[in-house]
Order: sequence, then C-alpha cells, then structure tokens
Amino acid sequence: MTYRKSVLSAAIVTCLGFAAQAQAQQDAAQDQPAQEASELDRVVVVGIRASLQQALESKRNSDAIVDVITAEDVGKFPATNVAEAITVIPGVTIDKAFGQGEKVSILGTDPALNRTVLNGQTVASADWFITDQPGRTFNYSLLAPQIVSKIEVYKSPEAHIDEGSIGGTVMISTRKPLDLDGTTISGSVSYLHNDRIKDGEPTLSAMIGWKNKADNFGLIVSAQRSEESIRRDGVESYGTVTGNAYITGNGAPNSVTSTTTDWSTDPPTTMPPSCVGACATTLLANPNAVAPNSVSAHYFQQTRERDTLSLALQFRPHDKLDIEFNALDVKASFDNMSQSMFAFNGNTWNALGGLTDLTVDGGVITQASFRNALTTFDLINRQATVDTESYDLKAKWNDERWFASGHVGSSKAGGGTGRQVYGSFLNKASYSYDISGSIPRLTFSGYQDAPFADVAYHMTPSHTGSPFTDPSAYRMDGGGPAGGWHTNPPSAENWGAGWGGNIQTKPTRDEEKYAQADFGIKLDSPVYQIRFGVKRREHETGQTYAGISLASIKGYGDATADMFNPRALPGNYLSGFGDVGDLKNRFTIDGWALYDYILSGDWLAPWQTMPTPSIFNDAVYASNTWTVTEDVTAAYAQADYSWDRLRGNVGVRLVRTESDSVGWACSINASQCPANAYEQVSVKKQYNNVLPNLNVVYDLTDSVVLRGSAAKVIARPNYGDMSSYLWLGDQTLTGGGGNPDLNPYESTNFDFSAEWYFNENSILAGTLFYKDVDNYILVTTRKETHFNQGQNRDTEYDMARPNNAGSAKAKGFSAAYQTHFGNGLGLLANYTYSDAKAFNGNHLPFNSKGQVNVSPFFENDRWSARVTYSWRSKYYTQVDRGNYLVTDDYDSLDASLSFKINDRFNIGIDGMNLLDSEYRSYAEVPGVANTEKLVRGAYRTGRRIMASLRFQF
Repeated sequence: MTYRKSVLSAAIVTCLGFAAQAQAQQDAAQDQPAQEASELDRVVVVGIRASLQQALESKRNSDAIVDVITAEDVGKFPATNVAEAITVIPGVTIDKAFGQGEKVSILGTDPALNRTVLNGQTVASADWFITDQPGRTFNYSLLAPQIVSKIEVYKSPEAHIDEGSIGGTVMISTRKPLDLDGTTISGSVSYLHNDRIKDGEPTLSAMIGWKNKADNFGLIVSAQRSEESIRRDGVESYGTVTGNAYITGNGAPNSVTSTTTDWSTDPPTTMPPSCVGACATTLLANPNAVAPNSVSAHYFQQTRERDTLSLALQFRPHDKLDIEFNALDVKASFDNMSQSMFAFNGNTWNALGGLTDLTVDGGVITQASFRNALTTFDLINRQATVDTESYDLKAKWNDERWFASGHVGSSKAGGGTGRQVYGSFLNKASYSYDISGSIPRLTFSGYQDAPFADVAYHMTPSHTGSPFTDPSAYRMDGGGPAGGWHTNPPSAENWGAGWGGNIQTKPTRDEEKYAQADFGIKLDSPVYQIRFGVKRREHETGQTYAGISLASIKGYGDATADMFNPRALPGNYLSGFGDVGDLKNRFTIDGWALYDYILSGDWLAPWQTMPTPSIFNDAVYASNTWTVTEDVTAAYAQADYSWDRLRGNVGVRLVRTESDSVGWACSINASQCPANAYEQVSVKKQYNNVLPNLNVVYDLTDSVVLRGSAAKVIARPNYGDMSSYLWLGDQTLTGGGGNPDLNPYESTNFDFSAEWYFNENSILAGTLFYKDVDNYILVTTRKETHFNQGQNRDTEYDMARPNNAGSAKAKGFSAAYQTHFGNGLGLLANYTYSDAKAFNGNHLPFNSKGQVNVSPFFENDRWSARVTYSWRSKYYTQVDRGNYLVTDDYDSLDASLSFKINDRFNIGIDGMNLLDSEYRSYAEVPGVANTEKLVRGAYRTGRRIMASLRFQF
C-alpha cells in the first residue's frame, strides 16, 4: 500500500469513527425512538421529470449560456463514465476509439480546446495508450458517475472561471454532505456483459453520507470498484504508399526493373521483374496512385479495472462560514494486448519488388497482387496504469454585504505504459488485396516455410492457402552474416542480428498545485455584486521513454510462433464486417508465454547479454523523454448586474503564462548519437493575455429568455505538442514530432441563444455560435532528414509537426427540444450544425458538421425507461504517417429500463452500443477522389448489457 493511499484511507476511517461516535451520542440523548425510526425510513426519490426540471431551472437562472445535467439524470443514462452521460447535451460529442467515451468535444472544437474541472479545479490526468502524448484532454474513463452531483457545460465564459477553453468548460460538482437529508446509505451492484466477448464482470459502488443534527458538520465516503473486458475486432492499414514506391523501390528492389534470384533451384534461377506487360503499363501511367501500405486483421483485448475512493467533509461552524474538503483517489489499470496479422505489401525491402497486377480507380490502387511478399504477425503486450489523486480545501465567508473565499489544493496523476513487450514474426507469401468494396479483403494463394530462417528464398510457395492459419510458418528475423548469405553457423564474428521486437517503458506524470483567493461586495443597485480574485497554478507534465530492440540471431532468437501455445480466435471474430476473405481465419498465441520468453533472455545467443532499456539506446527514446512546466498567474474582476428584465455579468481576466519545455538533444553533429553525447535543452516562453467577456440575459416574457455573449478566450497548446518528442517510421519514411515554440490559440467568441420555456419540464431553444480563432495549431507535413536505422544512413522523411498555421473559424447553431407529453411520456432531442475550417480550407480536428440526439423516455411510480439515439457526421482527427485521418460518421443506440421494487430497492438493465456500431477511419489524400477506400481502421467492440440492483437507505 502506497503512502498516499494510506493518507486518504486513514482520513476516511478517522472521519467514519468520528461520525459514528457523534451519531451514537446523539442517539443516546434522544427520548423518542419512534420519531427517529420514522426519520430513517424517509427516502426522497427523484425521477427523470424532476431531475430534468432541476436542470432547466439551473439553465434558466444562469447568467451565461449553460446546459446542465443533475445527478439523477446521470444515473438514468446508460453510462459507465461521465463522458457517455453528457452526450445528450447539444453540441457535445465524444470519440469512441475503444468503444467507450474518453474525449469530449464541445461546439466543433478539438477536445484539447475544452476544459474539465472538478469542483472548480483541474484534475490531473494521464494516458494509458503508449502512442498518446500527454495533452490537456481529461480522461473521462477515470471518473465514475456515482460521485457526481451536477454537470454544467459552460458554452460562454465568465471572468471568475479559469481560462483555457475555446469550445466550453465542463464543470463537474460532487455531492456535498450538508445537502443530504440526514444519514444516507446508497449504492449498487451491477454486472456488465459484452456480447462479443460472451462474458462480463461485476461493478460495486457504495456511498455513506452523514450529518449531525445541528446541521453544521457532515461527511460523505464513497467507493466504487469496476472491471470491464474490452475486445476490439478490426481491419487496419498502417499508412499508405504510392505507385511510385513500386516503380523505384525507395532504394530497394522495385517491381518494374529489378530481377530476383530463386536460390531454391540448382543452379539458382534469375527471375524477371514481377510487374510486366499490362501491370507495368498501368503502374507507370499512375505513379501517384495511392495504395494501402498493409492490410491487417486486428485483435485487441483489454481489461479495465477502476477503484475510486472519495471523501467529502463539510463544516459550518458559523452560519456565515462554510469549509469544504474533498479528496479523490482513482487507481486504474488498462493492461492490453494487441495482435495484428497483416500482409505488408508496402514494405521497402520485402514487398515493393513483388507487385504482379493492379487496378487503379479514382486515384487509388483498389486491387493488387504480389508474389513472395512480406506478411507479418505482431503481438504487443502492454501493462498500463493510470493513478490520480486530488486534494482540495475551500473556505468561504458569506455575509450580508460581502463574501470572501480561499482555495488551495493539488492534483497528481501518474501512469502510462509500465512495460511493453513486442514480438514480431515474419513470413513470405503470395496474395492479393481488394479494397474496392466497403471493407478490405485479403486472399492468399500460397506461402513459404518460415523463409526468414532459411538461406534460400523460394520464389514459389511451399504451401497452398493462407499462412494465417499456420503458426509454424512465422518466425522472428534471425539476421544474417555481414559477408552475404551462406551456410556457416552464426557466430559473434560473422553474423549481424535481426529484429524480433522490442521492450519499452513509457511512464507519464501530470501534476498541478493551485491557490486562489476571491472577494466580493454586494450592492443595493443594478450592479448587485462586484467580485474579484487572484489565482496561481503550477503545472508539470512529462514522460520518460526507454527501450531496447531484440537483436535476435538465427538459431537462438528466431523463434517461431508455434512455440507459444497457438490457438484459433473465437468463432465470432470479425462478425458483422462482411466478406474480408482470409483476414477472418487466423491464429493467435499466448501473449504471456511470449512475454516470459522475451523477458527471460532465452532468445540470446551465447555471446549476447541481456540489454537494459534506456532512453539513450535510440534517438527516438531520448527525443520522447521530456518535461513541460507551466506556471499561470491570473487575476479577474467581474460585475454582476440585474435591472428589471435585464441581467448578466461583465468582467475581465488578466493572465500571465510562463512555460519551460525541457528535452534531450545530441550535443554533436552525428547521425547516430552516442549515449554520452546527449544533453538537456530548454525552451522557455512567456506571454500575457487580457480576456474581457460580456454576458447579457433578457427575460423577454415570463417564458422566453434571450441571451448573448462576447468574449476573448485562449487555449494553450497540448503539452505533447509543446515538447521536443520525435518518432520515425524507417520503413514508411514518415514521422512526427513536437514544437516547443508554439503560441497559444486566441479566439474571439460570439454566442446568442433564445429559450422558450413553454411548459413545465419543457423547452424549445436555439443557439448560434461564432469563433474567430488566431494562432490555430494544425499538424502539417514537411521534409526532414534523419538517420534511418533500417537503412543505416541519413534519409528524408515526411515529418508531421504542429505549427501555428494561422486563423480558423468555427460557426454554427444548435436546436434543442424537451417536453413531457403526459401519461409519463417525454422527449429530449437536439441537433447541432458546426462548420469549422482553417484559413486554407482544411477541416479542424474533431469537428463533425452534424450531430443528432433523440431520447424519448417513460416514467411512472414503478417503471422508468429511456432510449437514446446519437449520430455524428464524419470528422478529421489527426495527421498520421503522412495522411489526414478521418473518422467516418458514427451512430449509437443506448437504452435503460428500471423497476422500483420499493422505496429502498430498484433493479434495472442498461444497454450500450446496441447497434454494435462500426468505428471507421480512413486516410484522406488531397487530389484523390476515391480516398474513402483507404481504410485505416474499422472496428467493432460489441454490445454491452449491464444489470443493476440499486439501493438507498
């Protein structure tokens, strides 16, 4: 048990002991046990309609453009994290790359351009996936819905709210002890089942709330344990290549002019180029035609475990003084295993010289055949965690004429990939792909006997059919002698190592400390309140990347896949994808057996020693090890006004930001930097911002409210983008990196809304928004020269880096409708249109032009039911391997049904992803008409059904 866990646990135990003792003393002093029993029996149950009414009242009374979800609402939406519960809010969309909502976009903006705060403060967050760079997005999969009291989405800012958001700010509030109705014990027992996995796990949650009879001290302790298995089936492609790659070979043998030697014959046979006749004619006429770099059968498994422990204390020693303390501890593990089996037709040395036939349609090579080309089986076993702890203390004095408050706290997160073990097995086969339909299809005609272990490279297959069902055909690369291929056994003097995979670690960290003071004066005038304050935030985030390559030797480290307990995949693998050919029928192996083999060192030759992961083993590791510190000092002044039917606020926030990006760089001019030549480098930045804002609300009638807002806002670059990180793809000649010289986004926002509260629980509302953004950060691709380890020379790469690309605009509208028809029936529906583009016409990340939510519900004294359908149009996400990635339009259907047994118990069933929707992305290539055929990933994660028993005493 770690020290931090002990502190929080000890605090909770102490508080519970104090509460129990206080309650016992008060109970002993009571002379009316019957009255006490009646108090304990009283339970307040809030239904869907009442919670919607509370949300509408909060929205109506606010002085900004705000949407609200209450605790009851969160509980009534099928959701395992908060992100999935807020998707019904107009303009809020989530990305479900792994089947669950993890990143939230507001009004067409990148998730990094929105802020999420818990009780008004930042919650540190770390990422579990090894390819993710630490950013400013909040990982919603960490936050259990059970601890939430209210969620407010501010779409227009106020001066007293922390800056840093262009799209909006999600303000999550936890429950307060003194708001409870006496002693409260509540919780749930749930079982979550996934129909693709055919299995499930339980989820347990409990909350104990107590306050004394003087109503001046209370506490809430809550705990939640959830576990969920995720399986993601899919078809992938790792980047793209052009016809020119097959024409030139990128410095390796090509398909048009290069001959090859078949060493299986005696004497060896010289084979002509693979692409001749009609193949050569078509290829030479289409050098810019784009093809998938590979076609892969993807199988991803993950177990997500989350333990949440929270404590809330509230003390009101005086009717004007309120003291709150909140503590949150989340320990989560995201261990995952990814197995990809693919035809690697774009591989420089083992496939670009094997093209035998092709079809070009709309600038895309939609069909192609290859002889004796590379296929690969990769298994990556990752152990990943995310631990978050937050401590927050607040004291507020509220008098008739003035108020003041102080706020201090800290939040710290750590995690990332503790260890990745990666094994790669190779084979050569003859195959063809077809991407002319809705899903890629792969067909094999024959394959070799683990040719990477043999001296002879056969040009004709040793076996008919598919190697995907033969684990003995896949072998790790065992290298070869420096003087050419021959039959002499390998030794330290005559053998060059191959590559069998790697071992990597990439822990991340994120921490913020803060202190703020606020003061306000209440006036008897149209300006009824003036408030001002100061705040200091000190933030540090970073990562450490270390690793080693498996230098495997023939006869020692060139293991075959059948050594690791091979077996077939489940019968429903790739169900729902249609005809994918030989991609569906494939084997898998025991990932933990491979894990043990690699870490044991059994693969080493006698003259090798087990290497140790280090950040200096490779330039990629050193350049991906960095720290960014950011200190923010802010001050604000805000006036709140109300005169007749006019109300609102006006204010200004002054912000000073100081940042320092620290990384590693080679101190000498060398392509391959020696470990002792690295030194730390630092890039410092400092900037000031003046951020005025105005919110105007006019109650046109008793049921119609008009709102307008104008504001200057900023959003700082992602921490990873501000770093010096670097990655290189030696085979695809693509890469990416950071840019420490980035400036913050700056935006002028205008918003207007009209709201008609035409009935109880009912609203018809429309909102217009316009965001004029300067210094917009976009990832652009440029040529850079770096050392290529695969080719052992300097090579020119297409490098994608973030840059301040100029201006951008986001504009659109949303319409929302909510009503109760009577007889328990009601409806919530909304539509959002967002047009967001950079000055050069490029689409902005995560912006969907259209978004729809429709959620009918029914409720009576016993039954409650709700169905939620959501759809969002396609959206661009990032630049990867030289391509713009677009996620296709996506819809989802969720439903919930519950039955109240009595005032204490409720049973329910929730269905999530009931359509088993396909999450699909493709490469968008400028000038290519048929670009949607270039599928980068198509995934399904299965339907999730959760049965729950909820209780409250």
